[in-house]
Amino acid sequence: MSSFTPAPSDEIAIATIRALAADIVTRANSGHPGAPMGMAPVAHILFTRFINANPNHSKWINRDRFVLSNGHACALQYLLLHLLGYQLSMDDLKSFRQLGSKTPGHPEAGHTDGIEVTTGPLGQGFANGVGLAIAQAHLAAVYNKEEFELINNYTYVFCGDGCLMEGVSSEAASIAGHLQLGNLIVIYDDNHISIDGDTAVAFTENVEQRFNAYKWQVLHVDNGDSDLPAIYNAIHTARQEKNKPTIIRLHTTIGFGSKLEGTHGVHGSPLKPDDISALKTKFGLPADQSFHVPQETYDAYAAVGARGSTLEAEWNKLLDAYGQKYPNEHAEFTRRIRGELPPGWEKTLPVYKPSDPAVASRKLSEIVLSSISGVLPELIGGSADLTGSNLTRVKSAVDFQHPSTGLGTYAGTYIRYGVREHGMGAVANGISAYGGFIPFVATFLNFVSYAAGAVRLSALSGHQVIWVATHDSIGLGEDGPTHQPIETAIHLRSIPNLAFWRPADGNETSAAYYYALTTKTTPSVLSLSRQNLPNLENSTMEHALKGGYVLHDEENEELTIVSAGSEVPIAVEAAGKLKAAGIKTRVVSIPCSHVFDRQSAEYKLSVLRSGAPILSLEALSTAGWQKYSHEQYGLDGWGASGPYLKVYSKFGITGDNIAQVGRKVVDFYKNRGGDVISPLVKAF
Repeated sequence: MSSFTPAPSDEIAIATIRALAADIVTRANSGHPGAPMGMAPVAHILFTRFINANPNHSKWINRDRFVLSNGHACALQYLLLHLLGYQLSMDDLKSFRQLGSKTPGHPEAGHTDGIEVTTGPLGQGFANGVGLAIAQAHLAAVYNKEEFELINNYTYVFCGDGCLMEGVSSEAASIAGHLQLGNLIVIYDDNHISIDGDTAVAFTENVEQRFNAYKWQVLHVDNGDSDLPAIYNAIHTARQEKNKPTIIRLHTTIGFGSKLEGTHGVHGSPLKPDDISALKTKFGLPADQSFHVPQETYDAYAAVGARGSTLEAEWNKLLDAYGQKYPNEHAEFTRRIRGELPPGWEKTLPVYKPSDPAVASRKLSEIVLSSISGVLPELIGGSADLTGSNLTRVKSAVDFQHPSTGLGTYAGTYIRYGVREHGMGAVANGISAYGGFIPFVATFLNFVSYAAGAVRLSALSGHQVIWVATHDSIGLGEDGPTHQPIETAIHLRSIPNLAFWRPADGNETSAAYYYALTTKTTPSVLSLSRQNLPNLENSTMEHALKGGYVLHDEENEELTIVSAGSEVPIAVEAAGKLKAAGIKTRVVSIPCSHVFDRQSAEYKLSVLRSGAPILSLEALSTAGWQKYSHEQYGLDGWGASGPYLKVYSKFGITGDNIAQVGRKVVDFYKNRGGDVISPLVKAF
């Protein structure tokens, strides 16, 4: 067993971290100094002894991943990135929590060099770490060869009491234990303090016993404040366990060295000036200097950065040699880590004619997945215990499982997430963040609400995650209001940088997948029907990829019906009945408002034009449709349990009733008089 070797710079470096964390928060007059000060020793040991990463190339694919799940402690991560030589200056540290700085109040991926995932809501980072570990295990199983261990990185996660209280971490921990992810090491900062004070008021469970039950390796360090050998040995032991994830319960004193150490007072408030002076004096630092970093500390961390550069250079040589021996695997591997799709993949997407039989869009989704899975090895995903309903497992799929289970292999691409929607979504964000993957996850649309926190962070972070969300309306029928999503669509449509697709037929479903697979920094939710949908006249992938288009046109129309998903055929039926009654009616399909909103003003006004009233139709809440229509028809309450056609009839969503509603709309606007202006015509 390797043993800890102290370095002359250890004590001064740890003191520097503690004092710098206090200075950063005090300068901002905002933030959380306590956890960074308490975790300084473990952070120093982890980064100087174990983590392999190259500050000069923060996206090296085989780097170790570090996730700060207790993201409020981000002053710690920022100062470490600065010391290591990432693109984060001392001035950036001094701009902590200021508008436009590289050091926001919680870590943001893509905003600050060296940040792997966006954390903030507690527990998300923990679950992201599980996803990062899954990605590593799969990539290693697919591409590593004898004498060519291309992918062997670890994922390290710091978390706190709050992270382990949140249910998302429990879901993810259960997944990780089942999958036996030996490359995942979580360090739990057990400091007994949360926002409300001592955790004794709400959190008294035995965390070690819980993680033993999850089938994790559980280690502990009783003195995380100063026992550097124990910290080192725990991490070293964790790395030796190849068939279990590890959690290290590290007992620390929050705000160590402060007059308020060990109390709630140092959790989320800056230290007083006299406290900081006393702290620096205690640790042998100049009491009258702020943001002081001794040269010994810079030198120690520069050596770590140099080690990372050397490791990547050696790895590049290994990759070149791998390419000589395994050219096909090398080409595919490097294509994936560049984020490029294989040439011509889109030719596998199904195309439909109106004469093709009616099919549920969840089945159309399955057809797409079956068509593309053989040409897109980066596609990895699964379902929250609804595989037979979501139709997401193609016939050729192999499950992602630890080989010892006999249920699959780490080279498998289908993940059995179990009934854990929130954990599933956050894990998928981690898989996406790793690089080289396009993850998909599946459940009923209603249960995407369970995972709303992960979906929101996916959109904020720009993770390319695809949600296959079936049973998307009252059309699911007998399961009733508990399962029928009414408000879910408007919630998801309102999330910035999230593409919510509700395709009406086969071509629109293929278009939704095309967009989801080619748009690298936007997650997508594909809202899919249980009931069969006809393939529509004038529906094409090209049209649908504009987000909205004229499905049925008329000159000098008296009404336009705009709709989405399974209600578009009903709108077409209603338009036919209205035309037979002498009322010319256009039909517009908007499968994705996110995409439609980004078209030119000229195009949008050609679709939803002035001159006649526009009626929206959807078997969901009407909220949001005011943006695209003058009048809205949908549900103003919950759904009902029963055969789906009877449920639709109960709420008046039939061709006959919508034709009657359309006639009322036409009559109202004719009687009112005056010009009818498109709802898209706004001041701004």
